Amino acid sequence: MTFRSGFACFVGRPNAGKSTLTNALVGQKVAITSGRPQTTRHTVRGIVHRPDAQLVLVDTPGLHRPRTLLGERLNDLVKDTLTEVDVVGFCLPADQKVGPGDRFIADQLQELARDGRGTPVVAVVTKADLVGKGRLAEHLMAVAKLGEWADIVPVSATSGYQVKVLEDVLVGHLTEGPALYPDGELTDEPEAVMVAELVREAALEGVHDELPHSLAVVVDEIVPREEPSNDGRPFLDVRVHLFVERDSQKAIIIGKGGSRLRDVGSQARRGIEALLGARVYLDLHVKVAKDWQRDPKQLGRLGF
Repeated sequence: MTFRSGFACFVGRPNAGKSTLTNALVGQKVAITSGRPQTTRHTVRGIVHRPDAQLVLVDTPGLHRPRTLLGERLNDLVKDTLTEVDVVGFCLPADQKVGPGDRFIADQLQELARDGRGTPVVAVVTKADLVGKGRLAEHLMAVAKLGEWADIVPVSATSGYQVKVLEDVLVGHLTEGPALYPDGELTDEPEAVMVAELVREAALEGVHDELPHSLAVVVDEIVPREEPSNDGRPFLDVRVHLFVERDSQKAIIIGKGGSRLRDVGSQARRGIEALLGARVYLDLHVKVAKDWQRDPKQLGRLGF
């Protein structure tokens, strides 16, 4: 049997369903999801294992017209990734009309093709379960007019519609080669990055539109205690800082009497314990780093 391996990258404007699709293909949560734009801040690799192939998925921040230094750096991260993968999945949500953001990305992808890099691009129409057949057909035709695509695949990550079909299409664009990661490994993201993303996801639940752009999360330390927990599992102390740009945003995160921060901690702790296979004492602290999105030094300290 011929074995294929390689990398696929999902791009699209913010909130196009890239992270949810990555999780659906991997079969486990490796990328945080949120209804808010700009949720993803790092490229996250999820690994799909098959008897005939290994597909490594690179989930990127949404490609967009940048308004801040952070936005510029996120765009650079996406463009660098595009030059290093075997196939690109261009995500366009079916429940939203093709707009200027989609055309901007399509132009960027066509420009890469003109540069002679030759990376095949699959147009992935996400959230297909949210529209009727007629609206979906109209959207597929609009996507087809945006550029020259290797394939066009409608999918729904939440219902599972055509997720396997998309997997087969992406694998079909890989070259023959050995497995790149050990069997059973689902991501190569460091634990601290995954922990930070779980805290950030919990903090973004039900907040104001401005906050997602202004929130950064940094894990200071993950320290094991000498004594195990009561159920025999290891016990870890996890210290995390949440950074916002203004005092008003700090108040939103903390909530009245600290109630919201406690809810964030409870939700994040459940995900972290499942990730690390240990009991966790999660220590959260909220700090103000004024206008960090526009400050090169602060961006560097926060990992961007």
